[in-house]
Amino acid sequence: MTLAEFIARLPKGDLWVFGYGSLMWSPCFGYAQKALGRAHGYHRALCILSTRYRGTRAKPGLVMGLCQGGSCWGMAYRIDAQRARRALARLWEREMNRRVYAPRLIPVRLPGGRMVRALAFIADPEHPAYVGELDLHGRARLVAQGIGARGPCVDYISKTLEHMHEVGVRDPHLERILHAALALRQNGGHDSAAMACAPAPSAARQPAARAPRALLRRAARRPRRAAARR
Repeated sequence: MTLAEFIARLPKGDLWVFGYGSLMWSPCFGYAQKALGRAHGYHRALCILSTRYRGTRAKPGLVMGLCQGGSCWGMAYRIDAQRARRALARLWEREMNRRVYAPRLIPVRLPGGRMVRALAFIADPEHPAYVGELDLHGRARLVAQGIGARGPCVDYISKTLEHMHEVGVRDPHLERILHAALALRQNGGHDSAAMACAPAPSAARQPAARAPRALLRRAARRPRRAAARR
């Protein structure tokens, strides 16, 4: 889908955008409101090979996508209608250059129970860069080796987790991948050492994250405008 085609299908009014990875801590657009939100019907996963921002063709990294099933905590941004086209152009340049994502309006619940339809970038399981069946340590190896135009893949995941922790959200599965990747880097890429250092993965593939109600109320009370940062 082209940007023009997507804009033509959008309802009139303000635009909501749902960030679940780097958009949580480094949005590329200005916004009028920011709030913790929960997307329904999708979960966060490390499932996209990165050959530019967090890796190279020779040594790809691994970045996040939304996959069907479950739910996902993230940041919801409201963009004024008059600024939506410019924000979308920036998002398209950042997220859609390889067409590994499908742009969708998905239901997101905001603090207080309000539901909005927000733009999110859904992983395309048919794309060659999509990583399907791969265990925790296979993903950790990709994270450990990936270094691209925006820096190491481990930094990308660390910053995402730090932001999640600040708002009271945990993702034990993602934390285990990061711990294993850091252990691999410290031990020169030897899997046995990394497995010894990393916590054992839980039985659940991706445990559901929960955010305290107090933080949801706080997010609702303190919307703000922020400048775009890359």
